[in-house]
Amino acid sequence: MINQINRKEIRAKKHRRIRNKISGTSEQPRLCVFRSLKHVHAQIIDDQAGHTLAAASSLEIKESGSNKDAASQVGKLIAEKAIQAGIKTVVFDRSGYIYHGRVQALAEGAREGGLEF
Repeated sequence: MINQINRKEIRAKKHRRIRNKISGTSEQPRLCVFRSLKHVHAQIIDDQAGHTLAAASSLEIKESGSNKDAASQVGKLIAEKAIQAGIKTVVFDRSGYIYHGRVQALAEGAREGGLEF
């Protein structure tokens, strides 16, 4: 019988492969994305120190509309928090998700908010 791998395991495998190549520093921290069925979360992480510098979630947004709109607003919110913390450039970590839909909307929202990656 063939081993069947579900989507969560495939994403986790991709995420491990990506994390071997991407690491956040204090000069250029990592913007990590997590998406669930209902919400999108983003964190800016300094991997060398092991600290989360800024975080935003669609739970914080009152008016969201569609999931892509909420993801775009989360991107703008995380960019605003990052700029307040003195961060201008980040490394984008899509966490094994395809760069499409909500992940893409979050990234474009963060770029509109002033982050560079």
